[in-house]
Amino acid sequence: MNLIILLLPILAIVLMFRSQKKRQQQMQQMQTALEPGAGVRTIGGLYAQVKAVNDETVELEIAPGVVGYFTKSAIAAVLEPAEYDAIINGRPAEDEPVDAEAVETAEAADTDADAETTDAKPLSFSKDDADKGDAKAEDGAPASK
Repeated sequence: MNLIILLLPILAIVLMFRSQKKRQQQMQQMQTALEPGAGVRTIGGLYAQVKAVNDETVELEIAPGVVGYFTKSAIAAVLEPAEYDAIINGRPAEDEPVDAEAVETAEAADTDADAETTDAKPLSFSKDDADKGDAKAEDGAPASK
């Protein structure tokens, strides 16, 4: 019984070190696989394109003509070209079928919503409109401001 109590923490420690080592190896493989033109996501959630890979740093093009320098360890993931394009340009993934009937229904709903909003009164009003529409109290006297 005492042997089990002693072996459980040792087993837990061994498993933790093993999983940590496996993650480090995956990160090392990803960092060595970085190449110019690849789309990446940094640990801060920034999406960029790799312009150059140096010994310890990576040059990332954040926007057209804007290049930043990051350490290799700041790269969280290397993205597939289709995934990177979908995120940056807002295009749907190619493997997702587009339902034409659903698109038409959504467009019709947007048209109906636009028609309703044009009939409604504007949300803001001028000072003159406020003076004309003074509220009356229950006893019929004007409400105080």
